[in-house]
Parts: sequence; structure tokens; C-alpha cells
Amino acid sequence: MDFLHDPIRHLRYLRQSLAQDNESIGFFLSAGCPLSVPMPDGQWPLIPDVLNLTRHINSALEADPNYKTLCTELTKAERNHENIEDILSFLRSLILVAKGGDVRGLSEQTLDGLEKKICSEIVKKINVQLPSTETPYHRLGNWIRSIDRKLAIEIFTTNYDLLAEQSLEDNEVPYFDGFVGARRSFFDLRALEDNLIPVHWTRLWKIHGSINWYQEVKDKQRVVYRASDVKEDASHLIYPSHLKYEESRKMPYLALIDQLNRFIRRKSSFLILCGYSFNDGHLNDTIVNALKANPTAMVLGLQYGTYAKENNGAESYPEAYRLAKKQHNLNIWTFDKAIIGTNLSAWGRSRERDDADAELSQFVISKTDDADPPTYSTLVQLGDFSIFTEFLKQIIGTIGRQQDV
Repeated sequence: MDFLHDPIRHLRYLRQSLAQDNESIGFFLSAGCPLSVPMPDGQWPLIPDVLNLTRHINSALEADPNYKTLCTELTKAERNHENIEDILSFLRSLILVAKGGDVRGLSEQTLDGLEKKICSEIVKKINVQLPSTETPYHRLGNWIRSIDRKLAIEIFTTNYDLLAEQSLEDNEVPYFDGFVGARRSFFDLRALEDNLIPVHWTRLWKIHGSINWYQEVKDKQRVVYRASDVKEDASHLIYPSHLKYEESRKMPYLALIDQLNRFIRRKSSFLILCGYSFNDGHLNDTIVNALKANPTAMVLGLQYGTYAKENNGAESYPEAYRLAKKQHNLNIWTFDKAIIGTNLSAWGRSRERDDADAELSQFVISKTDDADPPTYSTLVQLGDFSIFTEFLKQIIGTIGRQQDV
């Protein structure tokens, strides 16, 4: 690393890109985003991360002998019993081969019951409300509403909570999530694939399902629907894996993955990843393959924390770094370093410093440690979803001034 990435230069580019009203702009919100929501003392986090959510479910179901058997078989298969996504993926793989019999000592009926119990515990933990109207989610919604766009904003999320929906509705931002209807909204694949949606409606694509998505049998076929409320005793459509389910389960998932692929393949598309750790190989493949096919696209991963872990020096997001070092239009920003155009370097101000843009300078932090001699570093912390949405809030003011001129 013989050179530095100038933060002001790249923040200007980011601001300019986000201020466009005629470009394809999208956001990919993942598990780290709810952790940025400020909470009253003693109540943080609003929604736990994957590890703590899994520990909660393991504790809630530890007395169930069938769940113990499932976890034992999970360990034998060398899968991670402290990752609820691995647990659900493994469970559903067993369901697929248990038709009319037992597998690993568990019947199809037992496996179905375990799936319902796990999803029910997930729903109990993440069926929450944003604590105020001043959250990072609300700032994103307010930014979306601030510009009359020629192309709709698209939000992709792997989260199955309802925080994005709440913030958009609180800001009176109309959106389309693939479902139509009022009583039992059904998935409208044609509207999605043919883009038969009003341009001023934001698109909200919930790739891993939602706590208010369900399935039921209709004319001997399982159909997917979205309810206006969250039900406790129902077959929730939460699928944090890319297994090939029966047609009714895989249809929304595969359609929404395809929508992500189509978005990135649009000319000059710009997708910003927030709270995503790059631990989903199928999503990574979708993103990178689309970027390879479209050199005009750009994907920016805003990662929380420093490039390496402070406790042991290991890379914080090794898969993200590996991909970005090979793909020129996948950029990764951490607090202290960035991979831009495949080049890894620390953040650092140029010698000809331009301090005229105070609005951008507030997002650049100079830090000195206690070493002898001291080490100086520059931090850009947009990987914190809260700080990134403060950046969006600042852009709104910039746009307003430009319109007044």
C-alpha cells in the first residue's frame, strides 16, 4: 500500500452518485442494519445478530428432545449449530428427503413441527417496532422521498423483520414488495418481471422472506401470501438458504434473486450494501456474476469496523476482500481501509488538502494512538448504517440548496 485513498474525493463521488434522479440506485440491507438503531438504556439491540438470535432459539428449544436430535445430527454433518441459517437449511434438506418416512431418526411430521417451532421463535424475537421516527431506517426513507425520481429506488434485504416497511410507511413512501391485494395479498410475478409498477413506488425485495409471509394449500397446491399482521401459529416463509424447495417456496426466492441480478445488469446501476458480511455464497455469486456481465455497474460494500479485527488481527471480512481484489466494480469500504478498483489502501488525506467541503469533512475522522512515536490514521465510518444515513440526510440539504440556486 504505497498510496492512500483520499476520503473527500470518494465521498464527493458517492454524494454525486446518490444525488442523481435518473440513475438506477439501490440499497442492500442485511443483518447488521438493525444493530445501528439507537435504543433506550438496557434495551439494545432492537434485533439480535445471527449468533445471539441462534443462542436464544437454542435456549428456548433445549428441552425438546427432537430439537436435541436435530442438533446432534447437525454436528455430525459438520454444520454450525450456532447459526440459525445453517440449522434451518439443514432441517429443510431433511424435510425434502423424509417424504413418507424417517430420516436421521426424525419423521417428516416431526421435522415440519420443528420448522414451525423455530420460525415461531424467530418471529417472537424480531417482531418489533422501531422505537422512534428518528432512526437510521427513517432517514433512509426520508432521503428516498426527497427527490422526484425518473427511476425508482430499489431496496433489497435479507432481513425478515418489518423495519423497512414501518419506516417507509411512517414517511408515507409508497412501495411495492411483489404482493398485491388487501385480505391475503398474493405474489404477482408478472408485475415484477415486466416492471408493471408505478415509477414513484419504491421497490422492496425481501430475498429471504418475511415474518408476515405464509403458505397455505389451495386446490391441492401450496400458495404463498402476505398478511397485514404477524401470526404466531402459522407456516412462516422465512428461508435464509438457497435450497431448491417445492415450487411454492422457491418461486418468490428465485424471482427476487433474479430481480437483484437484473438490477445490477442495468446500465450504470449503483448498489450500496449495508450490514452485509458476505457470508452467503449464493448471493455473492449473483452479485459478482452480474458485475462481470456489466462493467458500467458499481457495487459498494460499506462494512462495519476496521479492515482487521483488533483482538487478533484476522481479516474482518475475508470473502468480501477476496472478491473485491478481483472485481474492479466491487468496492469495499471499512473504517480504516478500502478496496477501490481492486486496490487496497488506507484512507488518507492528500497533500493538497481541500477543506472547503465541510459537509463531507465531518465524515472523515483523524485519529492518533498512544504509541511512541504515535501512529496517525484516517477513518471513514460509513459502514455504520446510522452514520451512512446521516450522510444521506446531509445530501438532502445539498439537493435543496442546489434547487434554490
